[in-house]
Amino acid sequence: MENSYILHIETATPVCSVALSLNGEIIALKEANEQNLHATHLTQFIAKVMELAGVELSALNAVAVSQGPGSYTGLRIGVSTAKGLCYALDVPLIAVPTLDAMVQGFLGKNQGEAYNVLFPMIDARRMEVYTASYDIQGKPLSSTVAKIVDETSFEQWSGQQVVLFGSGADKFSELFQQTPYVTVHPAFVASAAFLSSIAFQKFQAKDFEDVIYFEPFYLKDFIPTTPKKRV
Repeated sequence: MENSYILHIETATPVCSVALSLNGEIIALKEANEQNLHATHLTQFIAKVMELAGVELSALNAVAVSQGPGSYTGLRIGVSTAKGLCYALDVPLIAVPTLDAMVQGFLGKNQGEAYNVLFPMIDARRMEVYTASYDIQGKPLSSTVAKIVDETSFEQWSGQQVVLFGSGADKFSELFQQTPYVTVHPAFVASAAFLSSIAFQKFQAKDFEDVIYFEPFYLKDFIPTTPKKRV
């Protein structure tokens, strides 16, 4: 089989993450979990990953990007960078739904856990998250929504074991502390490495995006705010 190098970019959450895979297996990874790194560090991380792997950008066969939902600014930066690389290198663009990738990463790290329903969550501020439900094989059970979570949000799943994870889940630890069928899995962080299996499947199926017209999946419209004046 001919070697297939895919560069993976994850900027939908506070994590700035870049990975390189060879035939679906990660061979280099560079990431940091800090606010506001995407604009200043993403291209540096790409260069570092290629250096770690000893691979030239010209060897890439595709670029995969986390398509959202998530941070408006982060998604814009990640998708714009991915598009620029695809234009420059004349390689296809692969879009991976962010929640799908998170589920793949969670299942890979938590095999054998007794969960029935998975809820990856991306923080949307206050008690709201971007989320969807998945079964234990990673198949979606519902569409992606912006959801305000309260103590009754998962009552329909009370006969099963539900797990919440991701940047939006940790804030619910206390809320569900006394709910036996809901587990909050702490400190789960999105990673470009989680895109690899889905991206490679799409690469083999030639499931590519139109580089000109592709846009991130924001889910909600961007609403600019005015900074508070200092007193």
